[in-house]
Amino acid sequence: MSSPSRVGRLRGSLAALAILGLLVACAAPPAPPVKPSTPPPAATPALEEQAPRQRQVLLRERSRWVAADWSELPGWGQDRATELWPALLQSCARPAPGWAAVCARARMEPPPTDDTSASLWLMQHLRPYRVESLEGETQGLLTGYFEPQLEATRRPQGAFKVPVLGAPADLQQRRPYFTRQQIESEPAVKARLRERELAYLDDPLDLLVLQIQGSGRVRFSSLDGSQQWVRLAFAGHNDHPYQSIGKTLIERGELRPGEASWPQIRDWLRRNPQRSNELLWTNPRYVFFREEALPDLNLGPRGAQGVPLTPGRSIAVDRNSVPYGTPVWLDASEPLSSQPLRRLAMAQDTGSAIVGAVRADYFWGWGREAETQAGRMKQPLRLWALWPDDGTGTSR
Repeated sequence: MSSPSRVGRLRGSLAALAILGLLVACAAPPAPPVKPSTPPPAATPALEEQAPRQRQVLLRERSRWVAADWSELPGWGQDRATELWPALLQSCARPAPGWAAVCARARMEPPPTDDTSASLWLMQHLRPYRVESLEGETQGLLTGYFEPQLEATRRPQGAFKVPVLGAPADLQQRRPYFTRQQIESEPAVKARLRERELAYLDDPLDLLVLQIQGSGRVRFSSLDGSQQWVRLAFAGHNDHPYQSIGKTLIERGELRPGEASWPQIRDWLRRNPQRSNELLWTNPRYVFFREEALPDLNLGPRGAQGVPLTPGRSIAVDRNSVPYGTPVWLDASEPLSSQPLRRLAMAQDTGSAIVGAVRADYFWGWGREAETQAGRMKQPLRLWALWPDDGTGTSR
């Protein structure tokens, strides 16, 4: 006899299949009418009602995962699930513990040709878990990030006078290192770091955005018209705390709460250029970079898992809540349209501000449109982790 847990999971899977439009109901002949004088037969309680299912709980350092049915995932079956596959295969290049068998199947089998097949493949090999805090809170926060795409020069010229610095040789020996204000204003510090200048930007806010996002792609244009794209990747920071300039503007009454998005901050700086340094120096953290080749403009930056990020399918997480390489189901909304954002994504990155059980940062891609979406994203979030299932209700 099937266990109550197995029956509950089967019912959930059947419900999910119905959502996917794969459950074809066979028409049954109508039952004969029951005479009014005949008492109806006593209802037999369902097996799950006779013995309520005890849901499996997996404990992690900052979260607990509660086993769920596929039918509990809002919008499951309506996502373009085939779009997850490139990101899934990227993570399988560095599989998390317990993922070797699933990743081997994913690499050996032909990729799904349609969204229904992709969803069924995940249902066959994985099991959903609702992610919640250790105290049982199921709602968290979804923010967004992106990769800046900027113009730059190799040497200071014209408006391009804002240096992007590589990591100093003594960065590890001097902790904390110089503050942002010292690096950008003290002649002696500027002189010792001059040989570390990798590129020059034309806007100090672009440098700050590049440092907050952790990487960026820049285009160098030569006088002969040739162009070169490179990626500036994170190489370390000065070990000072990060201070949000948007929060500073709100605290000073310059912006109202809810207005501190990148477009509003840019607008404030355009209207107050003489106060630019005063504002930027309230954030003492300074990030250093290294230059990397960018042969493929469609390839995203590497996240903390060590694999390239995929726009719209990669997220940053608290690795003490959700391990790298875990597929997740997001239930949130888009920042500009407020349309539901219910989709599959891979946990492939992290960030200093991404802390907590139900907490994620959504990678929008690169360029100004991605910046606009990411800068306005601060949405309520529910999260389900998809984890390998051995078919017996236990997680590997």
